[in-house]
Amino acid sequence: MVADRFDLMTWREVYERSAGLRDLAHELGERHEGATDLLTDTFLAAYKAHPRLRRPTEMEPCRLVNHQIVTSLTESPEFAALHRETAGDPYAAAMAVLAQGAALRRMLRDCADAQERAERAQRSGRDARDAAAAVADALRQAAHRAERAQRSGRDARDAAAAVADALRQAAHEAPEDRAAPAPVTDAVRAAAEAAEEAEGAAREDARSAARALGAALPGVRAAARGAVVRAAEAARGEAALMRAWGVGPGELERMPFEQRARLAERLRTGRLAEWAELIGRFRQMADGERARKVENATGELIGVTLGDDLSRVIPSELAALGLPELRAVFAARYAAGELMLYDSQGEQSTGQGAVIACVDTSHSMYEAGPGGITREAWAKACALALLDQAREAGRDFVGILFAAADKLQVFRFPAGRPAGITEVLDFAESFLGGGTSYQRPLSAAAELLEEEFDDTARARGDIVMLTDDDCGVTEEWMRGWNAAKHRLGFRVFGIAVGTPRVAEADSVLDALCDNLRAVEDLTDVHAAADLFRVI
Repeated sequence: MVADRFDLMTWREVYERSAGLRDLAHELGERHEGATDLLTDTFLAAYKAHPRLRRPTEMEPCRLVNHQIVTSLTESPEFAALHRETAGDPYAAAMAVLAQGAALRRMLRDCADAQERAERAQRSGRDARDAAAAVADALRQAAHRAERAQRSGRDARDAAAAVADALRQAAHEAPEDRAAPAPVTDAVRAAAEAAEEAEGAAREDARSAARALGAALPGVRAAARGAVVRAAEAARGEAALMRAWGVGPGELERMPFEQRARLAERLRTGRLAEWAELIGRFRQMADGERARKVENATGELIGVTLGDDLSRVIPSELAALGLPELRAVFAARYAAGELMLYDSQGEQSTGQGAVIACVDTSHSMYEAGPGGITREAWAKACALALLDQAREAGRDFVGILFAAADKLQVFRFPAGRPAGITEVLDFAESFLGGGTSYQRPLSAAAELLEEEFDDTARARGDIVMLTDDDCGVTEEWMRGWNAAKHRLGFRVFGIAVGTPRVAEADSVLDALCDNLRAVEDLTDVHAAADLFRVI
C-alpha cells in the first residue's frame, strides 16, 4: 500500500497502543514472515481516504502473497461500505483489522504453499545475484592482474589489452592460444555458470510460486469478501452503539485510543448492551417531541374559565378589590378556586428547576415484557432521554436509583458541565435489587429541589417516578410531601412500567403524582411521548 510517513506514523502509534494488534501480529508472525507488513497494509487500506496499491512488479516475491490478500480485500464489493466507516479514523481502521483477523489467518493458511514457493524464489534470486557478484569479482581480479602488469613495467597498451582479454575470456570469446592465466579464466567461467544456473532456478521458482498463488486465489477472494462484510458490520455496529449512547463523532475523535477501546468494550458487554437500539429510539423520539407544540398552555386566549391563578384574573374580578365590602367575597372565591380567569392555549412555560428521574431497580424490574425488553431497560432508556431533555433546556438532571428503604444511589449531572459518558454508564448500569420503597427516593428528590431553590432560587422542578410496584407511605410523610410540593412548586409524573394496576385511581402512586400513565408494551417508546412535550 502506498503510504507517506504520516500514515506510517499513525499506524505505529495505533500498533503500540493496541494489545490486540500486537497479539495478532505475533500469532500470524509464527506462520508468515511478513505478518506485520500485512497488518500494516490492511490498516492503511481502511484508514487512507484514497488507498492505492503498488504494482505487483514492484514487489519482492515473498511479498506477493500479501499483495494478493490486500488486493482481494480492497476489490471486494463490500469494501466501500467498510471504508465509509473507517476512512480517516485510526481507531475504526484498527478495529477493522482486528475484525478481519480470523479471515487473515485463513488466507495465510490457504496461501502457505504459495508463500513457501515465493520465499524459495526469493532465495533463488539472491543466489543469482550472488553468482553475478562472483562474475564481477572475477573480472575485478583480471583488472587487478592488469594493474600489476602495468606496475611491472609494461606500457598502458599492454595493460588495456590484458583487461580486454580478460573480459573476452569471461564472455567465452578469447582464442585458446591467447588465454588469460588459468586461475582467472576458471573463476570467471565458474561464476558465469553459477549465475546462469541460479537465474534459471529463480525463474522456475517464481513460476511455481505464481501457480500456487493462482490456485489459492479463489479461496483468498471468498475469505476476503467475508472478512470485509464482518468488518463493515462491526464498524457500523460500533458506530450505532456510540450514537445510541449519545457519544458524538467529535467526542470520539478527541478521545484517546485506549479510552475509546475501553468504552467500546464496555458498551458491547455492559448491562444494557443489548438494549442500545431501544435507548437510541427513545432519544430520537424525545428529540422529535421537543419540537412539537404543547396544547392547553399559556399563550393564545380562547375563552374564560374558573380557577385561582391571579396572573390570569379578568379585569372585572380585579375591580372587586377596589370596594372594601367586596374584598371578602374576592378572597372567598380565590380560596375556592372560583375566580374568573382568561383561558388560553399555546406554548407552555415549562419547569425551571432540576429534572429528577427516580428509577426503580428492585428485583421485579428485571422481568422482561413484550419483545424481551426488561422493565429496567425501558425505564433507564426513558431516564437517559430525560437527561437529554434537561441538557437541552439548560436544567440540572439527577438520576436516583432506588429499591428497598436502605438502598439508594444518586447521580448528579449539573447543567454547567458536560455529562461524561462514564458517569452516564455508571448511572445506567447500576442495579440495586431488593424490595421497593417510595418514601426514601421521593424525600431525596424533594431535598435536592429545596437545596437548589435555596442556592439559586429556581423552583418548579420536575420529578419522574418510574416503577412497576405500588407501596404504602405514612400519613406523616404524606403531609410533609404535600407541604414541600406546595412550597417548591414542583410537578410529579409517574410511569407504571409493565404493570397497569399500579396506575389505578386508588393507588398510592396516583395519589403522589400529578400525571400518571401505564406502559404495557415495552417495545413502544411513544407511550411516554407527551412527557417530553411538557417537561
